[in-house]
Amino acid sequence: MKRKGLFQVRTIGVAVLAALAFSPAALSQSCALCYTQAASAGHRMIEALRSGILVLIVPPTLMWLVIAAIAHAKRNQFKHADQASGYESDW
Repeated sequence: MKRKGLFQVRTIGVAVLAALAFSPAALSQSCALCYTQAASAGHRMIEALRSGILVLIVPPTLMWLVIAAIAHAKRNQFKHADQASGYESDW
């Protein structure tokens, strides 16, 4: 019975990954205008595009990592405080 549930989870996971990989939205990411502009641009423009991509990706990623680290630390802080006080939770 347990193996059947694991097989279903794997099957659903593969189906979701296939749907995401072959979706039209994934294929539309190569905008023709962006491609032609980048192809006709010089070396400096290509470097500017690359740095622009990093500027748009790195700060939000770092912010989410910091938020996740703070949340994890606070979760452990409250967990240890409850155990020290002898408080039993029904959750």
